[in-house]
Amino acid sequence: MKKTILHLEDIKLLVDSFYAKVREDAILAPVFNERIGKRWLEHLEKMYKFWQTVLLDEHTYYGSPFVPHARLEVDRSHFERWLTLILCNCGGIFQGRKSRRS
Repeated sequence: MKKTILHLEDIKLLVDSFYAKVREDAILAPVFNERIGKRWLEHLEKMYKFWQTVLLDEHTYYGSPFVPHARLEVDRSHFERWLTLILCNCGGIFQGRKSRRS
């Protein structure tokens, strides 16, 4: 049975499993590995906070994600691949999340 995204541990599972795939992906790995280099732990911590803010409505991320991504040399194929991986990864583990606003 698939899990529901309810806690920070769920976010960490989502982020860690997704970025493990990214780091091995023929299209995305070169872009991410070049930009992040040896700072993967730092990047993952930032992603936990970002997704915790977005999915759990727990405001732990303070930043502007657009600025660093705008400077990347990527095109539509990179974004489509990223989207495919995140949706497949999330859908393979989780059924979604319960709304905290209900």
